[in-house]
Amino acid sequence: MKNLTSETLRQLYLKFFADKGHKIIPSASLIPENDPTVLFTTAGMHPLVPYLLGEKHPEGKRLTDVQKCVRTGDIDEVGDSSHCTFFEMMGNWSLGDYFKEEMIPWSFEFLTSPEYLGIPVKDIAVTCFAGDSDCPKDEDSAKIWQKCGILPENIYFLPKSGNWWGPAGTTGPCGPDTEMHIIRNHAAADKLNAYQFDDAPSGTFLEIWNDVFMQYNKTADGKYEPLKQRNVDTGMGLERTLCILNGKSSVYETDIFEGAIAKIEELTGHTYNESDEVTRAFRVVLDHVRTATFMLGDVKGIVPSNTDQGYILRRIIRRAVRFGRNIGLPQGALKEVSATFVKKYAEVYPELKANSAHIYEELEKEETKFSKTLQQGIKEFEKVLAALPAGGTIDGVTAFHLYDTYGFPVEITSEMAREKGLGVDVKGYEAAYAEHQAKSRAGSEQKFACGLADHKEETTNLHTATHLLHAALKKVCSPDIEQKGSNITEERLRFDFNFARKLTPEEVAEVERLINEQIALDIPVVMKEMSLEEAKAQGFTGLFESKYGERVKTYSIGEFSKEICGGPHAEHTGLLGTFKIAKQENVSAGVKRIKAILIK
Repeated sequence: MKNLTSETLRQLYLKFFADKGHKIIPSASLIPENDPTVLFTTAGMHPLVPYLLGEKHPEGKRLTDVQKCVRTGDIDEVGDSSHCTFFEMMGNWSLGDYFKEEMIPWSFEFLTSPEYLGIPVKDIAVTCFAGDSDCPKDEDSAKIWQKCGILPENIYFLPKSGNWWGPAGTTGPCGPDTEMHIIRNHAAADKLNAYQFDDAPSGTFLEIWNDVFMQYNKTADGKYEPLKQRNVDTGMGLERTLCILNGKSSVYETDIFEGAIAKIEELTGHTYNESDEVTRAFRVVLDHVRTATFMLGDVKGIVPSNTDQGYILRRIIRRAVRFGRNIGLPQGALKEVSATFVKKYAEVYPELKANSAHIYEELEKEETKFSKTLQQGIKEFEKVLAALPAGGTIDGVTAFHLYDTYGFPVEITSEMAREKGLGVDVKGYEAAYAEHQAKSRAGSEQKFACGLADHKEETTNLHTATHLLHAALKKVCSPDIEQKGSNITEERLRFDFNFARKLTPEEVAEVERLINEQIALDIPVVMKEMSLEEAKAQGFTGLFESKYGERVKTYSIGEFSKEICGGPHAEHTGLLGTFKIAKQENVSAGVKRIKAILIK
């Protein structure tokens, strides 16, 4: 295996697929456009969902990129050797073009060729779909892998829970996938048969890549029908791959984190490998500051708040502060750690350097705020102590309250309690925490139930109305207004934009009048593909910093609205109905929200 830097690996992957006829597209924003299903872009395929569903992509049928991603389901696990909240996903896609016969040999070539990663064939295991009553066993993938050179004893079969993608909802595109793993314990792997992959001892295998073959459509009555457009969607985590190639035991020991580790060591006097406790604190600070840097530097401008993406951002900054204090990181130091990441990624993600002043300012503000919260949490803890008898136990609900409200993990609460001769009901805490997670998951599922990705007529009409709203706000309030996010269901639209105050009643009335005037004129919604430079020259609105490729889709509604967009739209404005602003809300400093409906 080759020793590679993150910069080299990134470019090697893109070049490999560019040489196979793929167009390199830039990373999209961390906030999915017009998609309320998730808070963040969680995988490389997320921005491409409309094209996987059949829309034509301006850059063609073969695409590749390195996508910025955030996954927040296991924030509390960050601190071990592999978990990262922010990560980069290298991927390539076939939108109705090539399929297994091409993709699997390419995966094999990239993994094993001395020109690329140079991983020995004997160290690679693959898994394929085992088949069930719905869909047949994926013998095709297994045969192609064996033809490439993968040893038969290193090919395993897993059920849908292990080797199947989608659909995310109850219906939609789906299909088997094949995963590539590095064998890290040959003695353990040799004892397994083709269906015992999940029985392997922990650490036997480490996944490195995943090829998804979307070849079915799951219908409302539970049937799996062949798709008219078969797609390929792959994902290879840059950090994990880099760790494996360089023979490191942790993703935090790669070149990505070198500068930040040196800075923390300089500021605290501790060394990264000093002890398990210190190493964990280093890793939490490293991960959370990097994630916060990318969130704050995003083209859509995430800022700390008490809702949605802003809440997650606030949580990870405060967790970084808390663990930083454990190793003596002085107040105000997060921005210094952040600066090392801005420098590291400056060429790959120039928006970080462009927004660096904003990043450092927000980190410092949030760090200062949390210092006060931390003090309040200690006072709350002392109140709990005062209400307990000697040798008493802090109940689980209270322990969770200290965690959820003041950021005290149960380990710290337990440690502080022991110093006072008290106990903590850890099982009760875990039950309260599990209840909280269940409620959060239920909320996420409810969010997923209705989104732009369903392409329903009502949703599509409301999406078209957001274009009219954006244009009207520019005309009535300020030409500097830009979209900061949107969330569209079949019942209503939600539109976030930069503005210092709520609209006055007169401004609301004028915005509604302008939009309904365009609807009454029944103007055609015209889509044209053109180069990004042409779109700029013709006055189309878009976040030009990093979001788009060389060719884009543009949508015009007369001369009233001109935007770059990839979502579905009504054919003409007369289909929309009457536009009505239902509510205004404050999102964060300088960002306002409008909720609106269409009345038929």
